[in-house]
Amino acid sequence: MPSCEPGRILGHEGVGVVEAVGAGVTEFKAGSHVLISCISSCGKCEACRKGMYSHCATGGWILGHRIDGTQAEYVRIPHADTSLYLIPAGVEEEALVMLSDILPTGFECGVLNGKVQPGSSVAIVGAGPIGLASLLTAQFYSPAEIIMIDPDKNRLAVAARFGATATVSAIDAAGAKEVMTLTGGRGVDTAIEAVGVPGSFVLCEDIIAPGGTIANVGVHGTKADLHLERLWSHNITITTRLVDTVTTPMLLKTVQSGRIDPAKLITHRFKFDQLLEAYDTFGRAASTEALKVIIAA
Repeated sequence: MPSCEPGRILGHEGVGVVEAVGAGVTEFKAGSHVLISCISSCGKCEACRKGMYSHCATGGWILGHRIDGTQAEYVRIPHADTSLYLIPAGVEEEALVMLSDILPTGFECGVLNGKVQPGSSVAIVGAGPIGLASLLTAQFYSPAEIIMIDPDKNRLAVAARFGATATVSAIDAAGAKEVMTLTGGRGVDTAIEAVGVPGSFVLCEDIIAPGGTIANVGVHGTKADLHLERLWSHNITITTRLVDTVTTPMLLKTVQSGRIDPAKLITHRFKFDQLLEAYDTFGRAASTEALKVIIAA
């Protein structure tokens, strides 16, 4: 991100143990085991009162972006009372790292914005951690079809194990044709874009059914074409969103009850002195089959 200054400590996900608290913190104390939200929220500004924590006037996505982040032995969390969550006893703490960002992102930006409903058809473009998080949480609403689209065959195999009803390895016109065949020529009710490149967004346009919703989740660094010459009459909805983490308490309960198991997304583990190796492993995900990489003290 251009807005991230050189030298910034990265990272916006994590769990940890509170070392010390400031005078304004009332909900936590030294020794508390906590889940760190990727979004910091004051809970008081106009955006926070609307539930748009991502647009908090003094917070939002600042960890590892505007201020030093979590890939360190210590991290300062602003607005701690409304940006941390107490970890329940007996819950696997490592797995809860997935609740810092990817599970609420896939759920809020993909599933909820995409209006996934019982019996509906869903296509998810991109079988990375966010796409797989969308797949896991879409199943809360019992859609009839969940089609995962990605050129990486290992990730498609993971998606099939996680509940995808069909997988498509082509992300071009051939992939769109395959999705249309799978849906009897109609297209899908919800297309979740979880990559952030122009071609994946156009693919969503090519497979969306009349009246459907394209839910953009990917972070786009360049322009993507919107083909209104084809879609102006299709009654479609296009949504964008930065995760607000308003669903984190609910997702935490689903993990605690065993309804979903986010630990399935973890493929590699490293220590802090192996940080460069961790980045290299994730950067070569196609060959290392990396999904989520955990870095521990």
